[in-house]
Amino acid sequence: MVRSVIHDASVLRLVQIALAEDIGSGDITSEAIIEPTWRARATLVAKSSGIVCGLPIAALVFRAVDADTAWEQLVEEGQSIEPQTPIAHVYGTARSLLAAERTALNFLQRMSGVATLTRRYVEAIAGTSARILDTRKTIPAWRLLDKYACIIGGAENHRMGLYDMVLVKDNHIAAAGSIEAALAAVAPLRYSGQYLIEVEVQSLDQLERALAAGGFDRIMLDNFSIEQLRIAVKRIAGRYQVEASGGVTLDTVRAIAETGVNFISVGALTHSAPALDISMDIAIART
Repeated sequence: MVRSVIHDASVLRLVQIALAEDIGSGDITSEAIIEPTWRARATLVAKSSGIVCGLPIAALVFRAVDADTAWEQLVEEGQSIEPQTPIAHVYGTARSLLAAERTALNFLQRMSGVATLTRRYVEAIAGTSARILDTRKTIPAWRLLDKYACIIGGAENHRMGLYDMVLVKDNHIAAAGSIEAALAAVAPLRYSGQYLIEVEVQSLDQLERALAAGGFDRIMLDNFSIEQLRIAVKRIAGRYQVEASGGVTLDTVRAIAETGVNFISVGALTHSAPALDISMDIAIART
């Protein structure tokens, strides 16, 4: 997946937008102080523990500023790191390294933060049969990178967008008039074999109606209590994949997993992940 991400047109465009946003007409401070010929080595250093993610994107940022920049990776993508761990060296002109610094760190810190939080959720349910899923609650235009970081953290991707899976939610049910009508409307998509069909239910009564109607592959139990999840899993009895969703936290995820659900979707992985603290130290040769 790494290769597909760094060569994806949307990611390349995002890098260019981020650099243009930061550099604009030029780095006026560095251009006033630093000679164009001065060379430098920069070291990216983790300041806190976590899962490193986004190294290929950081390298891409430096090379987008100056194609002659050399990148030396010191740790593996997805590796668990401790504070003060050097994670990469970058070699090039001092001006180009400083111009790329903030944008490269922004990508690296955000992606590492998502991967780190994701790993905590994955580890919290270790030994159960449940799997952690991400959601579409991503930074606009960051969908591919946010979901890639979740994969690096050990989760699985839910749908990428509205185009690759059918998910019948509360507003669809309201628009159709009933859960039965909504499932009937998407039935041709299921018969085509192209899409996984999932239906969201918000109560045990709605669950019974969905089970009676059928015509789906996975059922999402939205904001169910632990006891309601146990009842629902027993009622579904393995006939469909079961996903728990809504308000999942590190404090509750283990108990949710132990109810027997197959998947737990966690919006916090991408909407609430704190950035991993990473800095860049630079040594300049004034020649």
